[in-house]
Amino acid sequence: MVERLTMPIQTLYAELIDRCEIAAFDADFPPNGGFYKTSIKGRDYWYFRESPDSSGHRRQKYAGPDGPDIRERIAKHGKTKSAYKERRQLIAALRRSGIAVPPDETGEILEALSRAGVFRLPACLVGTVAFQTFGGLLGVKLPGAIVQTGDIDIAQFRSISVAIADDDQTEPLLDILRGIDSSFQPVPYATDACLHMANRNDIEYRVEVLTPNRGPDLEAPVDLPALQAQAQPLRFLDFLIYDAIPAAVLHGGGVLVNVPRPERYALHKLIVSQRRREDAAKIDKDLLQAEVLLDVLADRRKADLRDAWEELCGRGPKWRFLAANGMAAIDEEIRKKVVRVIQDDLSAEKPEDGPAGSSAT
Repeated sequence: MVERLTMPIQTLYAELIDRCEIAAFDADFPPNGGFYKTSIKGRDYWYFRESPDSSGHRRQKYAGPDGPDIRERIAKHGKTKSAYKERRQLIAALRRSGIAVPPDETGEILEALSRAGVFRLPACLVGTVAFQTFGGLLGVKLPGAIVQTGDIDIAQFRSISVAIADDDQTEPLLDILRGIDSSFQPVPYATDACLHMANRNDIEYRVEVLTPNRGPDLEAPVDLPALQAQAQPLRFLDFLIYDAIPAAVLHGGGVLVNVPRPERYALHKLIVSQRRREDAAKIDKDLLQAEVLLDVLADRRKADLRDAWEELCGRGPKWRFLAANGMAAIDEEIRKKVVRVIQDDLSAEKPEDGPAGSSAT
């Protein structure tokens, strides 16, 4: 049973996210320019066009899909300030409450990625560093043993990356990382040294890039042009990163990132735990993270958990089979609690075997 945070602390974390959103929006879009809306394939999106530079060029930047939140941000653009010192005070209070804090190196890398526009474009932070943010988002203290990691995983839909890249892209991801630590080097792909989907520094800290794979099975990295990076295509990742939400990492004045919804993260971990190849430590970590989240969600976010489970089951028998097997491996009392929420006996026919795969840690 995880320990709950007090309501004032939960309110402080929500306030930090709001202040980080204001600060990030104003930093991304300077006052010398304007926003405009455009329709692409029946959906409306907002872009920002900067004032002309000395050569007459006007840079365009992607702001996001249309919706009430971004319209409110645009209306308040430049009018509301979020002071760094005030955000630091919020973070100090949150740290004292027991919310997970990343190591300085992790925080510095995330800050650089955020400043470069990686999360605006919009990449999603996945893996254990994303899990660390769920304490603040769900109002609980997470067990220390399952929030430790030595890498950062980010993911982006390739279709979005391709669509955005015509108008907007970050610096090459490797250049961003080398701005923090010049020892970062690409990790060559096993069968082609010209390809890579991860970067590693001298102390073996890794930054990996992932993308959903919903077509024919792929192993080789694919290009994400908006991030100027190559990514490992993974099954089941689309479920994880769809409809990501904002979170604040407790570093510096707060780092605004996108993370999966906790209910999607928990169910995805059940699936991933059944696809690992002979890595007992990672399997245990997958199941423990899922267990902690499911315990909280079954108490406090029943509708969200039920909706995510129904969506997962609607994706086919293999999805249901893997998730049910993962569910069978967690603590019995928590499993019973979850079953009462989703009102399902978890029975499933075993599908045809597919290739095993890895995922974010």
